[in-house]
Amino acid sequence: MALPVLLPHIQSEFGLSLSIVGFLVTLLWLGGAIGQLPGGILADYYSEGAIMTLSLGLVVIALTAVVLAPNAAILFVAVAIWGLATSLYPIARITILSETYPDRLGSALGLTMATGDIGQTLIPPVAGALAAVLVWQAGLGFMIPLLILGGVGIWLVVPRQSRAEGSTVTLSMDTARDVGNELRRPTMMFVSFILILFFFFWQAFTSFFPTYLVVEKEVSATMASVLFGVFFAAGAIVKPIAGVAYDRIGMRWALISVLLGPVAGLLLLPVVESLEMILIVTLVISTMLGNGAITQSFVAEQFPADIQGTGLGSVRTVSAVVGATGPVLFGIVADRGFFNEGYVALAVIVVIVIVLTYRMPNPKKSA
Repeated sequence: MALPVLLPHIQSEFGLSLSIVGFLVTLLWLGGAIGQLPGGILADYYSEGAIMTLSLGLVVIALTAVVLAPNAAILFVAVAIWGLATSLYPIARITILSETYPDRLGSALGLTMATGDIGQTLIPPVAGALAAVLVWQAGLGFMIPLLILGGVGIWLVVPRQSRAEGSTVTLSMDTARDVGNELRRPTMMFVSFILILFFFFWQAFTSFFPTYLVVEKEVSATMASVLFGVFFAAGAIVKPIAGVAYDRIGMRWALISVLLGPVAGLLLLPVVESLEMILIVTLVISTMLGNGAITQSFVAEQFPADIQGTGLGSVRTVSAVVGATGPVLFGIVADRGFFNEGYVALAVIVVIVIVLTYRMPNPKKSA
């Protein structure tokens, strides 16, 4: 989430339009989406610890290329590789949590995702400050040694035993058929479409929120990065609560509960002007961050353990690939002077998600 904070600086240095910098973020999300299915397959058959370490190592290489990019073309290629590198991590994280905490996956995933939000709270303001004082490259470069330390930690702590050693399932057409059968169930079709809409909304909102604050609300770039950090700081509180809610009351009402706030916040955002009100609206919108602990726990539990990574990767790949069009389409809307109207449209999308969640068929949990 450092990239959206740095977009105004990147736009200025390379002379890009809002729609083009939106495409830059789309490339990051698209790369992260395309690799979800391969990442899920690897999580089913190989060591989660090794896969997550590999992911962090590749991210380090990609970020180094982004920081050193001499022109926009190389920058775009490096960002795409960055996205692909990140895609190996999330499925492996979820499958190992599912193995370790089978009866409390929502709570475990909520807590894990909350720790990520602590980083996303601190990183945008730091990245924004470094870009303002030094250069935008410093806003990404300072994370490289931290990622190296994280990779070493995962290598030392997370088990590296291959899951395939204890599995009777092989990578074959039978596996693909089993995953396809699960995906054709009405509940999974509903939730997959819900995730497509939510990924579109999420990626469009987060990609341009700091830029929106600078352009439309005339907030300084530094303050915009602070507000963006506050948005994720709230997520560190919301996600554990959302995970517990999923474990206790199920997906339907837990998801609806965290999405009501964003509807109100997105409708208010175009009309509020004071910094205090923008802060309040940002906090109201931030309840949407509980979505991941709910939906990802739900999807993971719909698949048998032997194909859990492959199934979850399939759903996330399709949803995120379509959702990755959000930033570029929102950038086109913003370029034409309809920034505020774009946020109202996003509120409508969230309303559709709420309605679909309410109408979703009753789910099952796989053994």
